[in-house]
Amino acid sequence: MTRDREELPEGEGEVRSPEEAAEDAVVSHVLDAIRGGESPDVVPAQSSVIGFAEFLAADAALDRRAPETVIEPSLERIAALVDVLGDPQRGYPVVHITGTNGKTSTSRMIDALLTEIGLRTGRYTSPHLQRATERINIDNRPISPERYVTLYRDVLPFVEMVDAKLGTLSKFEVLTGMAFAAFADAPVEAAILEVGLGGVWDATNVADGNVAVVTPIGLDHMEFLGDDILGIAREKAGIIKPGAVAVLAAQDKNVAEVLLERCVEVDAQVAREGAEFGVREREIAVGGQRLTLQGLSGTYDDIFLPLHGEHQASNAALALAAAEALVGAGPRQPLDPDVVRAAFAGVASPGRLERVAAGEGGPTVLIDAAHNPAGARSLAAALTTDFRFARLVGVLGVMRDKDVRGILDELEPVLHEVVVTANSSPRAMDPDELGAVAAEVFGSDRVSVEPVLAEAIEQAGELAEEGGESGVGVVVTGSVVTAGEVRAMFGKEPV
Repeated sequence: MTRDREELPEGEGEVRSPEEAAEDAVVSHVLDAIRGGESPDVVPAQSSVIGFAEFLAADAALDRRAPETVIEPSLERIAALVDVLGDPQRGYPVVHITGTNGKTSTSRMIDALLTEIGLRTGRYTSPHLQRATERINIDNRPISPERYVTLYRDVLPFVEMVDAKLGTLSKFEVLTGMAFAAFADAPVEAAILEVGLGGVWDATNVADGNVAVVTPIGLDHMEFLGDDILGIAREKAGIIKPGAVAVLAAQDKNVAEVLLERCVEVDAQVAREGAEFGVREREIAVGGQRLTLQGLSGTYDDIFLPLHGEHQASNAALALAAAEALVGAGPRQPLDPDVVRAAFAGVASPGRLERVAAGEGGPTVLIDAAHNPAGARSLAAALTTDFRFARLVGVLGVMRDKDVRGILDELEPVLHEVVVTANSSPRAMDPDELGAVAAEVFGSDRVSVEPVLAEAIEQAGELAEEGGESGVGVVVTGSVVTAGEVRAMFGKEPV
């Protein structure tokens, strides 16, 4: 791409192709937006303005592909892509993670454990909260915008080959190829892969996980996966490969049977929460919780986890078992307890009951990415057990394809009032429609409608402060997009 060139007389100089001219136009527009925006610090400290503009242009190009919320029952295109890339996903051991809730938090914990053990790691998660670079991590840190652009440009010729032969790859398929390539280039000694949607037909499933982790399975993405929970369990069980170790969270009895049937079918070893591993003790502590975990190789006590909620304790047990399974830890060779403690003490899970305002001179503000009834149930339980709010007001912005009533039903007992709003996604539910449903659940006197997200948070803060100057809070939830946008509003950097 050519920029900042000296002007040449008309008719002289290189001839720009329509594609090059269009790309330059995108970059020019992005640069103007950055320079003229209200938040010029949008450019990361480690990036140049040009580098960040090129990242946004690359991400915009990916956005023109089929969205990642759409899956097809085929791995043909992604298999063809990794084939021409040299099968980079086979160059390192893999922990593969599926389930309905808790995947990203569990991925981060596994990454922290393997990093603390001394392995170089790669982690691929989705969706992102604020910036696409969050999805591809090396050594437990997101890649830079410049590295993202390099990866995109490196795989693009191969992507275009597959596009021409088999049809256009989706955004998620291209991102998956970029992640696999990044991990091979690093090179990493272990990769943690979170499925995007489902299991069998997810693009990440061209990798064969040495360890397959299944977090709790419930109903979500029903427009793609259906509303048959056993069918969903079979779809997700497809990541359990022959000879792997399957690390299974506590499940509904019928769901557990489906997962165990798959393990028998492919001769996978099984580790189950509540049997081979689990949470022995949990005590609420300032800034998180203190745990005693039963792992596959022994008991680990005095673990501080700086995350809230019983569900995060279960995620920690799941992560511990997965890390042990990958490195072959057992009763005769347990992990160093101090390594385990250090790993968990440093874990962060942005957008998961994260405090973005401390309540000094105003209400405490929490954000949570819960976007289905099971996630809302875990959020409500954590708000009840781990916090002591005298008055708590919710801000809810959800996608129109979600089980909105189910989410509201779970949150109603713990919220004094709710302000419904919308995030910037075109999939966001109209606030007036959301308000009508909320009024049926909460009663109209407990529901306010404010279409602008920032103003909804301000209004919720004012409603919370009606309960006094202390012990009041606001929780913003309903969508990963909502949580990410509020995180940015409060000046939080992507991590």
